[in-house]
Amino acid sequence: MDNKLNEIRRKIRFLRAEMLSAEDNIRKRVNRDEDCSEAAVHLMSMRVVMLGLIGERNRLGGEERLLNVDERLKLDVRAASRKSSNGAPVRFPAKAGPGVGPGWGAARVTKTRPIKKPEPRSDATGTEKARGRRER
Repeated sequence: MDNKLNEIRRKIRFLRAEMLSAEDNIRKRVNRDEDCSEAAVHLMSMRVVMLGLIGERNRLGGEERLLNVDERLKLDVRAASRKSSNGAPVRFPAKAGPGVGPGWGAARVTKTRPIKKPEPRSDATGTEKARGRRER
């Protein structure tokens, strides 16, 4: 029975992918103002097959209940996986940078401030002022 159930689940997965492709094809045809009636009829027939497969899966006891948002938030799978054995959250040590030995942190970088009263320049790069000094 498990093999039959897995076979049905595989068919459902394949059919879902095929249906998404067909829907994308229909959207492209609609955007180009082309006739998409044949593709739409094919999509409807795939939906009928999907309903039959889902009914057969449920009859075999493979029904998968979908959780709503509140149930998923109550479940909170991620928080449960990060708790240690004593109930405290797991802490990960910071990684050292490349070429830095263990236990050593990065050096503190001093910030530079702009000059409050910049010297006036004759142009944006100050090349003319520099040339004037060389010619003296």
